[in-house]
Amino acid sequence: MITGCFPIIHFKSYNVKNLNFVLILLMFFCIATSSAQSSYKVVNKIHLEGNGGWDYITLDEAASRLYVSHGNEVQVVDVTNDKLIGTIPDTKGVHGITLAGELGKGFISNGRDTSVTIFNLKTLKLIAKVKVTGNNPDGILYDPFSHRVFTFNGRSSNSTVIDARTNKVIGTIALAGKPEFPVSNLKGKIFVNIEDKNSISVINANTLKVEKNWPIAPGESPSGLAIDLKNNRLFAVCDNKLMTVVNCETGKVVATLKIGESCDGVSFDSVLKRIYSSNGEGTLTVVQEKDANTFTVLENFPTQKGARTITANSKTHKLYLPTAEYNEAPAATAQNPHPRASVKPGTFTVLEVGLK
Repeated sequence: MITGCFPIIHFKSYNVKNLNFVLILLMFFCIATSSAQSSYKVVNKIHLEGNGGWDYITLDEAASRLYVSHGNEVQVVDVTNDKLIGTIPDTKGVHGITLAGELGKGFISNGRDTSVTIFNLKTLKLIAKVKVTGNNPDGILYDPFSHRVFTFNGRSSNSTVIDARTNKVIGTIALAGKPEFPVSNLKGKIFVNIEDKNSISVINANTLKVEKNWPIAPGESPSGLAIDLKNNRLFAVCDNKLMTVVNCETGKVVATLKIGESCDGVSFDSVLKRIYSSNGEGTLTVVQEKDANTFTVLENFPTQKGARTITANSKTHKLYLPTAEYNEAPAATAQNPHPRASVKPGTFTVLEVGLK
């Protein structure tokens, strides 16, 4: 009999011809089993105190600091040792964090009090709190090209623009619908997913005007957005379990790929040329970029239920995904036909995923 990666089989009743056939089949079985093994593993779980909800997560690669939205504060972790080094309090309904490294400032969108918290990147101390010109600021972006911060206000379908140097509101941009995550091409264009219109809007960072609205069918309800600056490609992850790849010069959809369910975030590793879709169902879809128009799904790595947002470190190739453990969902009723499972207290954590 043969052992190892093959199942145990007895060959007494096989002639040589049949034996050769079986060996060929077993060889393919072994190859398939080997190729199914993941290239990733959860290398650490960073436990953080608190029982509030969470949204976006942001990494400062230069300073090795991870900014985690959690409840009504932002928790800051040193990723060299995975230790909490500080918190930024009073960020009610925090959604996102964006960083202006050359200005030494960070900006936080606070959904529940319609404000932006501006803080010092070194000390984490408050610099200012600025009211936005819309309702429920969600996605937030610092654009180094214009030195402006853009908040994307979900309930008012507009964007508030702040001069990052003076901390003053300098404009408001009306949008076609409910905005989600934004990115910049660092050349004067801001791109933002418009969730309820199944589109991406293009904003001129200088004139503060919407120049174009690009449909991204067959993608529906896009949320997370990432960009490949070299190949001019946008990666929009959508509620119908699709990643839509868009040429950010022409607006043409060049590829679509299947991803997991309940995705809310996506990150691009510019060194490995990989796109990561964080799916709230508890998987991480890994997509390889072969060239500007050719992409393939490498795997769907198991993470943990609720791990729906993500940030990537292109230096260490580690990924960070916040989540928590859940109780069983209650039974559906006429009053609540789609009940949600509650979070188990004291279980909030950031998954640290790395290559094997």
